[in-house]
Amino acid sequence: MGRVSRRAFAVAALSAFTMMPPASAAPRTGAAPDGRGGGRAASQMRGVWLATVANRDWPSKPGLSASQQRSELLTHLDTAVRHRLNTVFFQVRPTADALWPSPWEPWSHYLTGTQGKDPGWDPLGTAVEEAHARGLQLHAWFNPYRVAGHADPARLAASHPARRNPDWVVTYGGKLYYNPGLPEVRAFVQDAMLDAVAKYPVDGVHFDDYFYPYPVAGQAFDDDAAYREHGGGFADRAAWRRDNIDRLVRETAERVKRARPNADFGISPFGVWRNKATDALGSDTRAGVQTYDDLHADTRTWVREGWIDYIIPQLYWNIGFAAADYAKLLPWWAEVARGSRTRLYVGEALYKAGDPAQPPAWQETAELSRHLTLAERHAQVRGHVFFAARDVAADRIGAMARVVDDHYGQPARPPR
Repeated sequence: MGRVSRRAFAVAALSAFTMMPPASAAPRTGAAPDGRGGGRAASQMRGVWLATVANRDWPSKPGLSASQQRSELLTHLDTAVRHRLNTVFFQVRPTADALWPSPWEPWSHYLTGTQGKDPGWDPLGTAVEEAHARGLQLHAWFNPYRVAGHADPARLAASHPARRNPDWVVTYGGKLYYNPGLPEVRAFVQDAMLDAVAKYPVDGVHFDDYFYPYPVAGQAFDDDAAYREHGGGFADRAAWRRDNIDRLVRETAERVKRARPNADFGISPFGVWRNKATDALGSDTRAGVQTYDDLHADTRTWVREGWIDYIIPQLYWNIGFAAADYAKLLPWWAEVARGSRTRLYVGEALYKAGDPAQPPAWQETAELSRHLTLAERHAQVRGHVFFAARDVAADRIGAMARVVDDHYGQPARPPR
């Protein structure tokens, strides 16, 4: 995911609707038997995404010295501990590159400013070691198919696989992507990602919301040749594309378990599978993007079939938002997870709290705390993950502090 653009997508994906009045402030929770509020410690996901794409969270800019980068990384881990979080989702493959010494792909340019240049240290190895030393779990976060945030292959490192295999690449929306419809691409991206899983004792493997790219008006994702070669037997191109992504998910899950049996595999999709107007099984939403139709990601099936260990839908809207109401999406996802082996965590838009460009509800310190209070009504919700690390540290209007005060009175271990 590049999480920078995905947030913009999450906002742009919704048509402009009149806002409903924000919900009234929820009362602060007291001690609870599950460890929320002031109760005893419990099993509960309390996570944070640490984004590296475009230097969103870390490092603060490319070209810092190894010691400066390391110091900034450790500060983020310490900040997570201070807020009683227990899991960090560390983005280690933001754009078909690597934050570890990989034989498959070049070093990320977000480290040094030059793709392929050795930063002089091992960020992923350090992150795993230092997270564990602090009692944190570390999930390695990968973006499977994004190659670059630009459309010029010549800007990639000379050794980049996308330059050696130009037929793997599709230019779309001014960016470069690997083509998910090619079996050799699917095998390659798994090999590249599993290299890190085999080398480091990560606690989890994590994908974000980018599969087929978000729609760009007036443009088509050119996979005609791949569809002609591999699309036989499918009702239409959309069904074939969904099968490509299903295969990626199932195969990655199997390979993660073989490489590191105790590691979890999970995904954080855009929060709307399908609108009810499109599909009776869908949510009571009016989102402009539906993962099933637009990203060809059948997220509901992944949960119901138990292909993944956890799912973190990005429910990045406030309570009462007309097009995608948090208070309606939360129970919809809880029902999807009911009876499944897949654990449900909820992705929370901490980055919106106090942003003057956001609706009035996000100017209220208690909005995020109200989300967690609602979630306490649903046994299927096993915790929350906050976007993102920079915002946990800044805590513009004290929304994160309010969450900690109201809900994280005691430490908690992640669910297993």
